[in-house]
Amino acid sequence: MDAIDVLQDLAARPLQAAEGFAERLTAEKLNAHPGGQDNSIAWLLWHAAREIDAQVADLADAEQVWTAQGFDRRFDLGLDPQDHGYGHTPEQARAVVVEDADLLYAYLRAVVDAEQAYLRTLSPEDLAEVIDRSWDPPVTRAARLVSVSEDALQHIGQAAYVLGMDF
Repeated sequence: MDAIDVLQDLAARPLQAAEGFAERLTAEKLNAHPGGQDNSIAWLLWHAAREIDAQVADLADAEQVWTAQGFDRRFDLGLDPQDHGYGHTPEQARAVVVEDADLLYAYLRAVVDAEQAYLRTLSPEDLAEVIDRSWDPPVTRAARLVSVSEDALQHIGQAAYVLGMDF
C-alpha cells in the first residue's frame, strides 16, 4: 500500500461513516436543531460534502460537482454557487433546509467519487508539491487532502452525535 492508496481509503471514510447512520435518519431529525444549535444534521452533511467538493475541485482545477452535476439546482437552497457554509451566520445555517436525505447522500457520494478520481491522477511527487505557502509550514498537496477528509469526518461525526441525541 502506498500513500495514494492510504489517501483513497481516507477519502472514502466520510461517506462510509455517513452511510452508517442513514437508516436511522428521519425527515424530522434531518432539519432539527436540538439544544437550539444552528447546525442541523442536514447542514452538517451538506457542509461536509461542500467542503470536500470545493477543495478537491480547486486542487484538480476542475468545476465543482455542486454545479457540474446540477446539485445546486436540485438542492435549490438559494445560495451563491460558491457557498459551502464556512463562516455561515446562525441565520444562514438555519436556512439550509433539506427534506430529502437521499439527495444529501447522492451529493456526498458524488464528491467522494470525484475525490477518488482525482487521487487516481496523482503521483507520489504530486503529493509532495507545496500548494500553499501562506502557512508555516507550507502546505503540501498530501497535507491538504488529509485536511479535507479530516474536516469532513469531524462534521459527519457531529451529525452522528446529534442523531444519537434523544430529541
